[in-house]
Amino acid sequence: RFPSLALSLSIYLYLFAGDITQKGYEKKRHKLIRAYVPHAGGNLLKYSHTTTRISIWYHDEYSCDDTLLYRFNVHTEAVQAVLARHVERKVAVPMPSKRRSLVVQTSMDAYTPPDSSSGSEEEAGPGDDMSGMEHWMSRPSQLGPAHLGSTSSSSSSTQSGGSGNAGRLADSLAHTHISHLNHSTPPDVTGYSSDSSHSHHTERHHMANMGTIARNTQKYGNAERMETGDGVPVSSRVSAKIQQLVNTLKQPRRPPLREFFVDDFDELLEVQQPDPNQPRPEGAEMMPVRGEALGVVTNWPPSLEAALQRWGTISPKAPCLTSLDTAGKPLYVLTYGKLWSRSIKLAYNILHKLGSKQEPMVRPGDRVALVFPNNDPVAFMVAFYGCLLAEVVPVPIEVPLSRKDAGSQQIGFLLGSCGVTVALTSDACHKGLPKSATGEIPQFKGWPKLLWFVTESKHLSKPPRDWFPHIKDANNDTAYIEYKTCKDGSVLGVTVTRIALLTHCQALTQSCSYTEAETIVNVLDFKKDVGLWHGILTSVMNMMHVISVPYSLMKVNPLSWIQKVCQYKAKVACVKSRDMHWALVAHKDQKDINLSSLRMLLVADGSNPWSISSCDAFLNVFQTKGLRADVICPCASSPEALTVAIRRPVEDSSQPPGRGVLSMQGLTYGVVRVDTEERLSVLTVQDVGTVTPGGLACVVKPEGVPQLCQTDEIGELCVCSIATGTSYYGLTGMTKNTFEVYPVSASGGLVSEYAFVRTGLLGFIGPGGLVFITGKMDGLIMVSGRRHNADDIVATALAVEPMKFVYRGRIAVFSVTVLRDERIVVVAEQRPDSTEEDSFQWMSRVLQAIDSIHGVGVFCLALVPANTLPKTPLGGIHLSEIKQLYLEGGLHPCNVLMCPHTCVTNLPKPRQKQPEIGPASVMVGNLVSGKRIAQASGRDLGQTDDNDQFLFLSEVLQWRAQTTPDHVLYTLLSSRGAVSSSLTCLQLHKRAERVAALLMERGGLQEGDHVALVYPPGIDLIAAFYGSLYAGCVPITVRPPHPQNISTTLPTVKMIVEVSHSACVMTTAVICKLLRSKEATATVDIRNWPPVLDTDDLPKKKPPALYKPTNPDGLAYLDFSVSTTGMLAGVQMSHNAVGAFCRSVKLQCELYPSREVAICLDPYCGLGFVLWCLCSVYSGHQSILIPPVELESNPALWLLAVSQLRVRDTFCSYSVMELCTKGLGLQTEALKARGLDLSRVRACVVVAEERPRMSLTHSFSKLFKDLGLHPRSVSTAFGCRVNLAICLQGTSGPDPTTVYVDMRALRHDRVRLVERGSPHSLPLMESGKILPGVRIIIANPETKGPLGDSHLGEIWVHSAHNGSGYYSGYGEEVLQSDHFNSRLSFGDTQTVWARTGYLGFLRRTELTDANGERHDALFVVGALEEAMELRGMRYHPIDIETSVIRAHKSIMECAVFPWTNLLVVVVELEGSEQEALDLVPMVTKAVLEEHYLIVGVVVVTDIGVIPINSRGEKQRMHLRDGFLQDQLDPIYVAYNM
Repeated sequence: RFPSLALSLSIYLYLFAGDITQKGYEKKRHKLIRAYVPHAGGNLLKYSHTTTRISIWYHDEYSCDDTLLYRFNVHTEAVQAVLARHVERKVAVPMPSKRRSLVVQTSMDAYTPPDSSSGSEEEAGPGDDMSGMEHWMSRPSQLGPAHLGSTSSSSSSTQSGGSGNAGRLADSLAHTHISHLNHSTPPDVTGYSSDSSHSHHTERHHMANMGTIARNTQKYGNAERMETGDGVPVSSRVSAKIQQLVNTLKQPRRPPLREFFVDDFDELLEVQQPDPNQPRPEGAEMMPVRGEALGVVTNWPPSLEAALQRWGTISPKAPCLTSLDTAGKPLYVLTYGKLWSRSIKLAYNILHKLGSKQEPMVRPGDRVALVFPNNDPVAFMVAFYGCLLAEVVPVPIEVPLSRKDAGSQQIGFLLGSCGVTVALTSDACHKGLPKSATGEIPQFKGWPKLLWFVTESKHLSKPPRDWFPHIKDANNDTAYIEYKTCKDGSVLGVTVTRIALLTHCQALTQSCSYTEAETIVNVLDFKKDVGLWHGILTSVMNMMHVISVPYSLMKVNPLSWIQKVCQYKAKVACVKSRDMHWALVAHKDQKDINLSSLRMLLVADGSNPWSISSCDAFLNVFQTKGLRADVICPCASSPEALTVAIRRPVEDSSQPPGRGVLSMQGLTYGVVRVDTEERLSVLTVQDVGTVTPGGLACVVKPEGVPQLCQTDEIGELCVCSIATGTSYYGLTGMTKNTFEVYPVSASGGLVSEYAFVRTGLLGFIGPGGLVFITGKMDGLIMVSGRRHNADDIVATALAVEPMKFVYRGRIAVFSVTVLRDERIVVVAEQRPDSTEEDSFQWMSRVLQAIDSIHGVGVFCLALVPANTLPKTPLGGIHLSEIKQLYLEGGLHPCNVLMCPHTCVTNLPKPRQKQPEIGPASVMVGNLVSGKRIAQASGRDLGQTDDNDQFLFLSEVLQWRAQTTPDHVLYTLLSSRGAVSSSLTCLQLHKRAERVAALLMERGGLQEGDHVALVYPPGIDLIAAFYGSLYAGCVPITVRPPHPQNISTTLPTVKMIVEVSHSACVMTTAVICKLLRSKEATATVDIRNWPPVLDTDDLPKKKPPALYKPTNPDGLAYLDFSVSTTGMLAGVQMSHNAVGAFCRSVKLQCELYPSREVAICLDPYCGLGFVLWCLCSVYSGHQSILIPPVELESNPALWLLAVSQLRVRDTFCSYSVMELCTKGLGLQTEALKARGLDLSRVRACVVVAEERPRMSLTHSFSKLFKDLGLHPRSVSTAFGCRVNLAICLQGTSGPDPTTVYVDMRALRHDRVRLVERGSPHSLPLMESGKILPGVRIIIANPETKGPLGDSHLGEIWVHSAHNGSGYYSGYGEEVLQSDHFNSRLSFGDTQTVWARTGYLGFLRRTELTDANGERHDALFVVGALEEAMELRGMRYHPIDIETSVIRAHKSIMECAVFPWTNLLVVVVELEGSEQEALDLVPMVTKAVLEEHYLIVGVVVVTDIGVIPINSRGEKQRMHLRDGFLQDQLDPIYVAYNM
C-alpha cells in the first residue's frame, strides 16, 4: 500500500484510518501484511520493511507518465528531495475513511477529461492524454551545459548530477527537520483506566430509541476496554502524527493564572512576532527607469482609423487577417479593402439604422458590447473598426454560454454600469445563444436589457454615396473598454483613449520592429490583452497579415501554430507558454518543421515566472529545427498599463538574456536574494526586457504609501506613459488608487509631476534596466506577514510526482481568512481513474512539499471530481467562483485533507492551572476576595394544610378517598384528544388495594421488596405505584421495551430489573406477551427474570390489611435514570423527601383541588414521574395526562388539549416542544381556524436536566404567539440526580431573567456579563425560580471551597427533598458519600450538601421576589462530567455544537466529545452524501473562529445516528463508544492533522 513507509507505521496508519477498534482490525491487518510477507502472522511489528526512497531518476521511472518533465525540472528535483527526506522521517498522516458509496467511481466512458493547461488561469489547453510523448520524455536532452547558462532548467541536469545533487539537498535540509521520532512505547493517551468501568457500580448503559423522538437511533454496545484482538492498546495504533500532536498538546506553555481573575481580561490571539533573522532590503533607493524615446516616424498615421483608410484604399487586395477552421484550413481571408468597406457599412448602420431618425439608439461616444466567439476573428475585427469609425466605444466581452455562466453575472454588471443597450454579434453566434420558447434571447442574470444586432453584411443597409465617416486625429476620447476580472470575481472596465491606443501601437511597432506586410501568427485571444494589441490593432497600423489560430483548433492539434509558421514563413508568433508546452508534447509526429523564418516568438505570459521552463524546453527541442535562442521574447503586460516591458529580438546573440536565481524565502519577505541553484527553494526568473518606448517605470511598495523600493526589494511596478489605460469606467475611487499614483522617494519628494499607473505586477528592475517579474498582486497571499505567490504554490503541487491523479491547469490556490490570518487552500480536479489511496498519498506529499519548500502550511487541500470546477469562457478555472463555492460549502469535494495544526500558529496559549490551589482567599463575613459569596435559597416551607398532617403519601390517598371520593385526580387522553380513562380518588384507592392484594397473594412479596413497574405512560402505572406502597413494597418505574426495537430497548429493562434487585415485575398483558416473544428471548435470557405479574386481571377482593409505614426516612421508591453521559443510576427517595418535594411543588405552582394541570412528560424518572404520579394525590388537583408518544401521530394533541380544557399550567419536555415547533410550524393558521387558543396559559414549564435551550423556547414562543401564547409564560425547570427539582418557574414571581456572558471568560470558569450582541457573547436563561425549602451554593468542584458570584462553579444543593443516596445492590457506597453528603472545605463547614454535578452561577438581579427580597437567579451552564478540558480551558459541548450547526445548511444535528486530547465532532448530514466532505472545512473553520480549538476528527453520519434519550438530551458518551467501536457506519471520517 505505502511502499514509502515502514510496514509498522503503515499498519498503525492504515488501521487508524478506517476501523479504529476491534471490528475488522484483524482483516485489515492481514490484508496489509499480505503484500509484504508470504505467510503473515504472529507479532505485528516483527516484519520490518525497508523504506524505499523516492528516486529522482524519474526519466526511466515515470517515462509513461503523461505529465511533462521539462516543466519544472529543477523545481521537481527539489520537491522530490524534500519528499525523500520526509519519507526518511516516517511522518504519517492518517487516511480518512469513507463509506463505499462515496468511493464508487463513475465509469470512465462517462467522463470527458477536462481541458487542462500548464498555468494560465483564464485559458486551458488541449486534453492531457497526449499519447506519444514518452519518446521525448525519456530521451536525454541533447543540449550541452554550455547553452544552459547558469540555470539549466532542461532535462539534462538530472542526467548529470541528479543523485549527488539530491543528496546535497537532503543534507542541507537535515538541520531544519526533527530527527527520527523516538520509537519508545507511546504514552497511553486514551484516558481510560483499568478500573473505571465498574468502580461506581453505576453501569454505563445504552439508551436506544426509548423516547418520544422518532429517530432511528443506533445501537452501541457497552463500553469495553479499548483493546484490539491482540490486546494491543488503542494508543499504539494512533498514528505517529497524532501521537506527536497529543504530546504537543500535553505541554501547555501559558504562565500560571493569577490567583484573581481580572475582569477586563481579553484572551489574546498569539501575534506572530517578526523573525529577527528575516532578510531585509539593503540596496540603495531605486531610481525610475525610462524606456527609449518613442521615435516619431514621419509616415506613421495620425490615428488607427486613418491607417485603415490608407491601407484600404492604397492596397485593398493586401491580406489583413486569415481565419482557420478546426481542420487548420484557411476559412476566410479578410483583405484591407474588405475590412475598410465593411467597417464603413457597419458604422453607418450603427448610427442610422438603430432606433428612429429622431431618436437614434446609439450616438457617438455610447458604449456597445461586442459578443463574438473565439473562432470568428473576421467578424470581430469588422465590428471593432466599425465602432471606431462610428465613434462609439466597443466593449468586447465573452459569449455567455448559459444563463448561469460562471462570472457572466459580473460581466452583466459591467455592461449595466457602462450603459450598454446594444450588443453586436455574428450570425452564427446569435443562433447559438440560449433562446426562450418564443425564440427571444433571454435576459442573462445581472445583464441589462440588450438589443442584439447581427453585423454580417447581408443584414446591413448600404450607406448613401454621400455618407462618409469622419476620420479625426487621435484624441482623448475613449477608444475602447477592455474588461478585467479581479481577484474577488468582480469585473471592471479599463478605458483606453484614442491617443493611448495609437501611442501603444507605435511603441509596439518600435519594440518589435514591425514592418509592412509581415506575417504574424496569433494564438492568443484577439478580444483583449496581447492578442488584441498585436493581432487586431498594431497589425493594421503596419498593414501586416495575421494568421489567427483559434482555440478550438489548438485543442485538436496543438502543433497547428507551428505548422502555420512554417507554411506562411511567418516572422512573428504570439503565444502563451502553454502553447509551447503542448507543441512540445505533440511535435515528434512532425517531420518537416522549420522555424528559421521566425524573428520573434512573443511569449504573452512571460510575466508568470514559471514560463521560463516552457521557454527553455521549447528552445532545447526546436533549436535543431532552426529556432534561434534570441527569438524568444517574453513580455509583461496588464489590462491597466497595457504593455509594461518587452524583450527585443536582438540581432547579435552575444548578450544572453537576464536570469535570476532567487531565494524563495527571501521573496516571501519581499527581498531579492540571489541563491545558488543547489538550494531547495529557489525561483528562477527571466527578464521580460526593458520598459516600453516612451514609458517611465518604477517599483513601489505594494501596500500603503507608494514609496519607492530599494534596488533589492520586491514591489509593484508602476508606469508613467501616454500608452496606458486611463480609468476604471464609472469608478472614480478605484481609478484614483490605480491610475493616479504619485510615487514618493524616502525623503517624501515626488518622483514625477505626472501620474503613474499601478500595473498589478510584482517584481524589480535589475541591472541594465531589465525588468524581472516575480508574480502578480492578484496571486499574492499574505500569511503571517510573509508573501506567497499562488503560481509558485501551484508549481510545487505540479512538481509532486506522480502527477497522474490530478489534472494540470485545473489547480486553484487561494487564501481564506481564518482566525485573523490568511490560510492557504488548494483545490484540484481528480482524475476519475485514480484510487482513494493514490489520491491520498499524492495529497499528503503535496502538503509536505509546500510546507518544506515555501515554509507555509496548507489549511485545506481538496480534490473535486473531474470537470466540476467552474470554468471561464476560455476553459480555464474560474478562481473567484471556486473560492466562493468553498466559502459557501458548495464545492462537493471527493477528497479533503485539512492541516489546521501546521498552519494555525496564532492560537491563544494553553492555560495552565495552579497545581496547588488553596482557599481562594480569607473569608470575611460573606465576601470572598471582594465578591459576594454565591448562595441563595427559596422561600420557607410552612406547615398549614390538612394533608400536611400525613407523613406518607399512601395515607394522603386514603384520606382523599374518604373525604373527596368522587373528585377526579387523573384524566388520560388518547391520540385523538378524547378522554380514554380517568380516576377519582376512590377509584385509585380501590385499584391500588387490588394491586396490593395481587402482590401479597400471587407475588408472595414481603415488606421492603422491590417491584419493577413496566408500564406504558397511563393510569395503570399510577395504580400499580400506589398498590406497591399499600403492600409495603418499593416501586421502580421502568420504561417498557419498544415493540419495534426490542433488541436495543429490552436489555435496558433487564439491566434496571437486575440492578434494582426487583423481586417481581408488574406489567400489562400486552407487555407480558412481548416479554415472552421470540425476539425478546433471543435478546435476553428469559429464565433469569423474576416472576412477571399481569395487572390486567386483578383479584376482586381487598387485601387483609394495608401496610402502615412507620419510618419517614424509609425508602418510598427508587428513581432509575440514565445521565447524558450514559451512566445508569438509581436514586433512593425516602418518604420524607417525597412529602417535602410534593409540598414544595404545590407551593411553587399554587396547586389546589380546583386546579387542572396538563402533563406531557415521560413518567419514569425525575420531575416527570413526580408530576405524573405523586403531585395530584398530594395536592388534589386534576392531572390531564398526555403520553408524549401520542404526539408522534398527532403533534397538535398537547396544545389542543391545553386549549380545549382551558388549562392554565402545563409541563412538557424539550422533545415535545421540538416536535410541536417542527411539526406545527406551517399549521398555525389551520390550528387557529380549529379554535386553538393558548391565551389562558400562565405557565408552560419545560422539565429538563440541562442548560435551558433558549433558541428552542424562543422559537416555540414566537411560533405560537399568534395563537395567544404569552412569551413570559414559557419557562424551564431544573433538576438532577441528587435532587429531582431544584428550580421551577411556578406561577408568581418575576419573569425568567436572561443574561449575556463572555464565552471566553466562561472557559476560565469566570462569569463576565456583556451586552447583547457583543462578540463572543453567550445568552443564558435563568433555569426557573428556586423551589421552597431549597438552598443553593456555588462551590469549587476541585477544592470544595465556596465561590464568589463572578465565578463558575458546581451547584450544590441543601433541601429536604434531596435523594438519600444512590441505590447499589453491591454494598459499596463510595459514590454516595461524595454526591449526597458533601461539606465545604472552609466557611460554613457544618451544612451537608448534595453535589449536583452541574456547573452554574448565581446572579442577584434588580427584580424583587414575592417576599420583597431581591431575586437571586440560578443559571445552569452544563454538566461537569460532559465539560471538556482542552488546552487547559473548560468547554461545554453545547456551545461548540451550536457553532457547528450554524456552519452549514446541511448539518442537521451535531455532537462533540474529546478523545485523547483531540476534539471529535460528529455531524448528521441532511442532504446527499456528495455534500459530506463540504462539511469538513466549514466545521473546522467555525470551531477555530469561535472557540480557538482545532477539530481533530470530523465524522459525517446519516440522520438519527446521534443517540438521544427520552428527555431529548444527547447521549454523547454512547456516541463516543459507538465511534471507538466503529459502530456508527459513518459516511466520511476526516482526520485533521
